[in-house]
Amino acid sequence: MNSIDTRLEPGEIEKRSFAIIDAEALEPRPFEGKEWRVVRRMIHTTADFELLSLARFHPDAVGKGMEALKRGCLIVTDTNMARMGVSSMRMERLGCRVECYMGDPEVREKALRGKTTRALAAVDSVVHKLDGAIYVVGNAPTALLRLLEWVGERKCKPALIVGMPVGFVNAAESKELLMEQGVIPYITIAGRKGGSALAASVINQLAEIVLQEQSVG
Repeated sequence: MNSIDTRLEPGEIEKRSFAIIDAEALEPRPFEGKEWRVVRRMIHTTADFELLSLARFHPDAVGKGMEALKRGCLIVTDTNMARMGVSSMRMERLGCRVECYMGDPEVREKALRGKTTRALAAVDSVVHKLDGAIYVVGNAPTALLRLLEWVGERKCKPALIVGMPVGFVNAAESKELLMEQGVIPYITIAGRKGGSALAASVINQLAEIVLQEQSVG
């Protein structure tokens, strides 16, 4: 059994992790450039190499997402877990704010009255603020489905949708609908997999790319 070095600093752990991913994700990879950096971060978050075959990008997704972050856009998440997963340090440097409405008393009341999910009610409560924003769905298919309804009715036009709801009921189907709509750039995962940490990792990597480019420029 190999010895374990417990003295590694966080930066060194990340560096070694990325090196392992690069070595094990054999060429030719289905992604390159900035898309590969996003997928690599997703794999780093989950240790799941199946994401190489499951990740899906709209052609404009990375560019539009980075443009929105550079503008200091609003980022709305479907869960507080996803909100907490987005790096506050990076968002502060970019002038972005991250909001989640799942705990809002009015959202809870609306969900009870309508006998629906809080995730759906939360989308309704913020739809008027979503033009140019990034919406991050890491848990609730009902949030993604409702958001796509509003997009289809031209009630909002987010800059990017990170759609990664997880589970067995409508998760895969909602992501298929996201990929079929031709209006909003998206980053998603085919099938049942997803999760708040995974969705947040996409935002963190896009922000990291923006900040690195700004430091060089």
